[in-house]
Amino acid sequence: MAEVGAPGRPGAADRWSGRVVVLGATGFVGRHVGTALEQAGYEVLAVARRPRKMPASWRFHPMDLVDSGPRALVELIDETAPVAVVNAAGEVWSPTADRMRRSNQLLVDRLLAALAAAGPRPRLVQLGSVHEYTPQPPGVWLTESSPEEPANDYGRTKLQGTRAVLRAVGTGAVDAVVLRLSNVIGAGTPRGSLLGHVAAQLLDQAAQGLPPEVRVSPLRSSRDFVDAQDVARAVVAAVRAPGATGHVVNIASGAWQPVRSMVDLLISLSGHPARLVERPVAGARALPDTDWMAVDVSAARTVLGWEPRRTARDMVEDLWRAAAEQHEGPAARA
Repeated sequence: MAEVGAPGRPGAADRWSGRVVVLGATGFVGRHVGTALEQAGYEVLAVARRPRKMPASWRFHPMDLVDSGPRALVELIDETAPVAVVNAAGEVWSPTADRMRRSNQLLVDRLLAALAAAGPRPRLVQLGSVHEYTPQPPGVWLTESSPEEPANDYGRTKLQGTRAVLRAVGTGAVDAVVLRLSNVIGAGTPRGSLLGHVAAQLLDQAAQGLPPEVRVSPLRSSRDFVDAQDVARAVVAAVRAPGATGHVVNIASGAWQPVRSMVDLLISLSGHPARLVERPVAGARALPDTDWMAVDVSAARTVLGWEPRRTARDMVEDLWRAAAEQHEGPAARA
């Protein structure tokens, strides 16, 4: 998947704390997670299909987590004896339900089988999604006890992964915690997402000398957007929190933002005064008119000792700065 930008380096190292296997470490969230773990003193073993851009200090192990089967992962865990495994792999923007099922459900089943069979007992931090919940009407905040009837294949397959993890914890097969992430924004935000799509349009048009115009689906919804660096800090907290086993914890900003205000903020920060055209467009994500989301994060404070620190402006600035640095042509120097 094409991406815009690359993650920064939040925080500073405190101590060497062992090895953490990060599945999907070369993806958007995975790279932020690996960076935060390394800054917290952990050795990062990055597992992915291809060695995309990543720090030289990370160890890389190539593996197709679905096609390889659990035996290869058992051998890796036995050989490296990690203190934790973070599952940041999965599909978000896939056009097919089968790919969602393989990446968000079957992969988790095979990971759990491997963890149960391995000699070491690392903690699993499973990255889920708040889209596993039933969409709520305006004014009703999502909590960990909200009903779970997802509205799309992404939410349904992520929910099956979460439930498999909780069953394995219940039988004593694994030590695991599930973090349900809201809409993650930051450096490296994929082009397939709404804000990544907007940034790509701004950069491509500036590079071609075209009048800036951003085309999106109608922006009549509100969402909870969380900064990628805050998410990465939550993962570090979940690796360390002794009482987190068996918990599902929402990781979000604890606030809601109109989607249009986020798009307007991105256009403003870009320095390219683009005309915004709202109508259904191929490649842009359509959001239903009634879509409203705000997420309660009080459980994260209690279970993990974590709370969000960064603002909507912080995350959009990071997205734009990294996208412009990566983009070739005149827009990279705007």
